[in-house]
Amino acid sequence: MGETSTKPYLIRALHEWCTDNGYTPYITVQVDEHTMVPVAHVRDGQITLNVGTLATNRLVLGNEFIEFQARFSGVTENVYVPVGAVSAIYARETGAGMGFEVQPYEPPAPGTQSASDTAAPEADADAAPDDGGDDEPKRPRLTIVK
Repeated sequence: MGETSTKPYLIRALHEWCTDNGYTPYITVQVDEHTMVPVAHVRDGQITLNVGTLATNRLVLGNEFIEFQARFSGVTENVYVPVGAVSAIYARETGAGMGFEVQPYEPPAPGTQSASDTAAPEADADAAPDDGGDDEPKRPRLTIVK
């Protein structure tokens, strides 16, 4: 089984921190064909969402997706966002939080197993030339949280 990203855990931790401190947690999401959000509220390919407990119903901060119901202009909408599409989570009142690299969601191909159960993947022809090789860890882009 492949290793789970730290991103959903950091999102949950910062959501809890905001809630415990009386702040309103907001997430910024890069919208694509895998995100289900009210398109009227999308600006420049992004949407910022209040994920506070008072603003959401049935909030699930999962490892792959964030799901909840919320009211937009008085209408209840279902929101479904891949964790990889989240570019930031922060407290509305202070701006304290963390930024993330956006990772495109790749649904598993039908009938395939996880990457660790298959043979070594072929080199990606679309990889950036300054990739640094497969063994080199990617450098995160993080915001200092005080």
